This record gives sequence, structure tokens and C-alpha cells, in this order.
Amino acid sequence: MGDTSLFATEHARGRAAYRLYACTILAGICLILYYRATHIPATWREGRGEWIGLSLAELWHAFYWVITQSARWKLVYRRTFKDKLSQRFEGRLPNVDIFVCTADPYAEPPNLVVSTVLSLMAYNYPPEKLSVYLSDDGGSILTFYAMWEASQFAKHWIPFCKRYKLEPRAPAAYFSSSDSSSDMSHHEECLSMKILYEEMTSRVDAIVKSGKVPEELKANHKGFSQWQSEMTSKKHPPIVQILIDGKDPNALDNVGNALPTFVYMAREKNPEYHHNFKAGAMNSLLRVSSVISNGPIILNVDCDMYSNNSDSIRDALCFFLDEEKGCDIAFVQYPQNYNNMTKNDTYGNSLSVMNEVDLCGFDSWGGPPYIGTGCFHRRESLCGMKHTKDYKEDWNRGSERNPPDDIRKLEEKAESLATCTYELNTLCHRIAL
Repeated sequence: MGDTSLFATEHARGRAAYRLYACTILAGICLILYYRATHIPATWREGRGEWIGLSLAELWHAFYWVITQSARWKLVYRRTFKDKLSQRFEGRLPNVDIFVCTADPYAEPPNLVVSTVLSLMAYNYPPEKLSVYLSDDGGSILTFYAMWEASQFAKHWIPFCKRYKLEPRAPAAYFSSSDSSSDMSHHEECLSMKILYEEMTSRVDAIVKSGKVPEELKANHKGFSQWQSEMTSKKHPPIVQILIDGKDPNALDNVGNALPTFVYMAREKNPEYHHNFKAGAMNSLLRVSSVISNGPIILNVDCDMYSNNSDSIRDALCFFLDEEKGCDIAFVQYPQNYNNMTKNDTYGNSLSVMNEVDLCGFDSWGGPPYIGTGCFHRRESLCGMKHTKDYKEDWNRGSERNPPDDIRKLEEKAESLATCTYELNTLCHRIAL
């Protein structure tokens, strides 16, 4: 019987040289500390105060250096086998819910969020098993309008991406790169798509600049009626709007293929209750998604980022679905990569050491840290479930919902889970505080 593993672990090469170098640093630190311990000034007049200050600084440096070496002593890299995943699970891949959080349409421009959302909706994954949720803590009609525009543009963008296997699939990133104009095989279609995108972003920018959505545009979707004049970013009721229902057979792109589910959520805000920032938004998303799609795998992404690899979901599933080690894995953390850095990156803003060294080093000790974005979780691990070797995950969870006759009933049920008092006197509320 052949190897059934969906991923392999490879140890970094050249670590012997690094360990030798680290040992010489450790020897130097020990000699310095020995010198300090054997040359204590007899009196304050002879410099005992300075000796204490220098000794404390060197002790702290020694402690810090030893701690950092724990993440750099042994690096491991993971290699996935997506071909095996496709052969064994293609027809029964789990539902995946993607959470995107935003808070303010002026600090976080809606067009930025639109590009992020579109990159996630265009994943190389069965659309009927994919759901994208946008949490708008500002409860802004401007953000909702931008998401409605994104849901319309997705009908053109998603098939375009899949037809030509584009990377990256965030339109802002793709159209700003040289690749968008280098391939003449689809040059004319690319130009047409770019015009469509620029027209959409211009409309969104104009609406955001004016600060209001014209009445004639509000007729495009029932969700606009949820906003009343007295609502503010700090005080508004819960709003859940399913912009695209992936369970609806009529939810198709412009070439007749199914679209992923796309949901807008603004949890209730009230100055009398602490909203717990992003943690509170994630908790609300967990509850709201549980009645709409209930995917066993969750990905959370910051609104100012995008996916630069359309196969990211399949790579992550290679870990979760591995028969031997999958039950031990609660989350899969992807590194953050930055494209808009200066050539020399003087201040290390690209976080190269953390992404290329520290995460791999932590992984060798049992797992990297959760860095707040680009992380796939098991839903049950977020809900406190402890896995054992005997536990069998229900990967079909979330596939059983049929499209309701009245989609508003489903939205109302979800809204009841996004109230600001839902977590009062619960363990989630106490931990968040």
C-alpha cells in the first residue's frame, strides 16, 4: 500500500553551520556574564551603579537571545500533495467559510475591501462549497453599496480568472502588475475587464465621497432599506444580507457557472455594551455563518489583504484531511507577504525573518503562532472542541441546507445571533474583556 499522506515535513538544510555560529554567540555571552560577575566594583564611587545597569542590560539581552534561538534552532517546511487530495476527496470536499472584517469606510476604503473579497470569491474551489462573509463594524451603507457592486462584478471577474488561471485574483493587484498586459492571448478581454473594474471603482469612490447612496440606486437591492437616518457607526441594529445565495440554482455568473455565497453582516452596536473589537466581530461571524453555511473550515482575512494563491484552500485541506495527522491540526497559518515594500526595506517592514524563519521554527515545536489573518481554522476548535484520534470530523456539515422560500427568514434568524447582548454573562464575553 502506497503512502497516503497529504503533506510531507522537510527539515531545513544548512542548520549545522547556523548552530555552530549560535554556539559561538552563546560562548561570547557566557564570557561577558562571567566577566561581569568577577569584576564587581567595590564601591558606588568606582562605578557600581553603571555595573548594575550594564549587567541588567546584558542579562536581558542573553535571555532574549536564548528565547529567539528556540524558534530558529530547528526549522521545518511543509510540502502539500494537492493531486492526492483531488484524487481522494474532490467529490466530497468540505464547505469553507471565509471571514473578512472591516470597521470604517474612510479608514479602510471600500474599494480596498472589494478587491480583497473578489480575490477570495475567485478561489480555485467548488463555488457551491465556498461562502464569503464581510463583517462591517461601522454598519455603513457605503460599505454595503460597495459589497453589492462587488457581487455584481463577481459575475464577470470569477469566470475570467478561472478561464485564464490568473494570479493574483485581486483585481487591484492584478491590473497594477505587468502580467495584466503581457499575455496577448486575452489582451482584449483583459482590457474590457479592466474598464469594467475601473467603472465600478469609480462609482464606489463617488458614492463614498458624497457620503450617501442615491435613492435610485437603493432600488437595486432590498438590503438598502435596512438603513435609517438615526443609525450611526456606534449605534445600529444587526443587519445580515445575503447578497449571493450559493444554494440558489439561479445564482450564476455570466457564463452559467455557480457563484459562491456572499453575505454582508453588521453586528449590533450600542454604546452601553462593549463590542470587543475584532474578537467580537469574529464571534458574531461564527454564529451567523453557523445558520447559513456552517462550513467546518474557516479562513479569516484582514480587509486590506488579498489571497495571492488561488489554491490556498486546497493546500490547507491537505493538512486537515490527512488521515494520520489531520486530527492533531487545529489551524493552518499562512505567512503575510508584502508587494509594496521599498527595494532595501531598511526597517524590515516585510517581516521576512518572521515569515521565512520564525514561523517555520515555531512549527517545529508544535505549531506557529496565530498572527490574526491568513489562517484556516477548524470551526470546532474555535468552539472549544478537543479532538482525539478516534474522533471523525463531519466534513459534509453545511451541505444539507436547501434554499429557503423566504430568504429574509434566514437573514432574520442570523440577525438574532448578531446582537450586542448575545454574549453577556458568557465565557466568550469574559475572555474578550
